[in-house]
Amino acid sequence: MTVERASGVQSVVRAFAALEAMGDRGGQASLSELAAELGLAMPTVHRLLRTLVDLGYVRQLPSRHYALGPGLMRLGDQATRMIAAWARPALEGLESSAHETANLAALEAGMVVYVAQVPSRHQMRMFTEVGRRVHAHSTGVGKALLATIPDDQVSAIVRSIGMPRFTSSTIVTEADLLAELDVIRQRGYAIDEGEQEVGVRCFAMAIAGTHPAMGISVSGPSTRVTLSSADWMVPALRETAGRLKAQLVASDPAR
Repeated sequence: MTVERASGVQSVVRAFAALEAMGDRGGQASLSELAAELGLAMPTVHRLLRTLVDLGYVRQLPSRHYALGPGLMRLGDQATRMIAAWARPALEGLESSAHETANLAALEAGMVVYVAQVPSRHQMRMFTEVGRRVHAHSTGVGKALLATIPDDQVSAIVRSIGMPRFTSSTIVTEADLLAELDVIRQRGYAIDEGEQEVGVRCFAMAIAGTHPAMGISVSGPSTRVTLSSADWMVPALRETAGRLKAQLVASDPAR
């Protein structure tokens, strides 16, 4: 889909589309690649990029490719802190209901990025550093987020960044992953059966309608988080996802 089909102020739409296209390509792209991706003439894209370079949001490499610039770092860090603060009350409620570590994560450039976490009150608990990036195919929240996008986009992601094995339970083939995503779509939530770390079980669910796609999860040692834990963890996830979605709708004047 080209940017010409998007609604809004044209120059703003084009600028963010260019930044997202670079992000999807690992942080850099050539002028011709961006022109093709955006469906715009190369002179138009060149003028757009020169403006972004002047503002510090894009930099030009010696190879003549364009890359994401340092101006985005301050905005990204501040946005992450604000989103974490916004989600914290809901995550605290999720931890209280599920009795395990609660996480908020987003799908960025095919990888899962942990945005916020409220640790379990148990002495033995799961901990994931906020800001950590992991492969989506090997985590509960990652699979929940992949289930929100079409299979062809999932295939493009795993063919681009791979499907490394982390434990004996990790899904490592595209066919098996797509089959698992079908199950998740029908069931409404994902399960991580020690696929990222041995001895850890996680239940996860996407927050509907978010961009980029965001999801929540609860995780803990598999000796304590059993499959029957879904009886209370899944309703807690569903209530929290609905709460966060409602807050996003209420804060969006366009809805």
